[in-house]
Amino acid sequence: MTATTMKLLNNTINGGLKLSTNIIPPHERVDWLREVICREYTNVEITSPAHVGLSQDLTICPWGNLQLSIIQSSAISLERLPREPHLNSQDAYFAVILLSGDYRLEQNGRNVLLQPGDMTIYDATRPHRIHCPGEFSKLILSIPRTVFRDRVAGIDRCTALRIPSTQGIGFVAANFLRSCATHADQLQAHEFSTLSGHALDLLTLAVASVRPVGINLSRSRAVSFNSIKTIIEQNLRNSDLDTGVITRIAGLSARYINGLFEEEGTSLMRYVRKRRLENCRKDMLNPFYAGHQLSGIAFRWGFNDAAHFSRAFKQQFGCSPREFRRDQAQGRD
Repeated sequence: MTATTMKLLNNTINGGLKLSTNIIPPHERVDWLREVICREYTNVEITSPAHVGLSQDLTICPWGNLQLSIIQSSAISLERLPREPHLNSQDAYFAVILLSGDYRLEQNGRNVLLQPGDMTIYDATRPHRIHCPGEFSKLILSIPRTVFRDRVAGIDRCTALRIPSTQGIGFVAANFLRSCATHADQLQAHEFSTLSGHALDLLTLAVASVRPVGINLSRSRAVSFNSIKTIIEQNLRNSDLDTGVITRIAGLSARYINGLFEEEGTSLMRYVRKRRLENCRKDMLNPFYAGHQLSGIAFRWGFNDAAHFSRAFKQQFGCSPREFRRDQAQGRD
């Protein structure tokens, strides 16, 4: 076991569930682990080399609307057969970061062999095979299907592809995820939860970096709409963010984009303002920002006029920022 893996497994991961075969009699471990994997991940058959005693430690933690797991295991093979998901929560994609050992994944006619540090993704509901011939450790990030499909067009063409961690966005994403897991026990719960959104953003970019050419990135209005929302989230802090900036990044016309938002009863820039206000309100609820000036919070989220921010906040939430902070402070006393 590497020093990094030992530290990961020793973390509490903000209240994560810890499971281990060590408390199970050896002759019952295969059945016990199959039950755990079917409950927490996906419905699979597992096999372990007859000459190796099966051993596995798992730490499983909810992370925003994701789930982060750290697994240290002896040699094992898993196979997902064609069948319905065991639970609705298993309708997900899994991103894997290999920490140590060898890891082979087969899905959709593709076969990928990971080296420590590499990433890949797979669809937990579709047939797949995983083979680890020796001891290994890995991180697994579970992402609901609806979340990831809306972010990555052509995602089913991206499974079982190697995302190298030696350079570029793969390096950044893999190291960010490892760092979050390593230092989770040093973070407040709200800090750790907030990082899940950044992890998903980085993973989205990493997967897109290996997506095969020729995929239609505008397969539906829903994909376009969610792509625009992602652009907005990534640029909310930019006070210069306006219709022109968004249309240039998205490669779509202002008329088309506003048409998408009109279907939700709003406009592009009203949505931008709403998201900025929601982030300001969230920061004002966070004890970490209790001593920060309200104008500083507003400016950090893209507002450039304190009076305009105050009016917009009152219109959105029914009270001024100062009244909101005062009420929250009284509620804590």
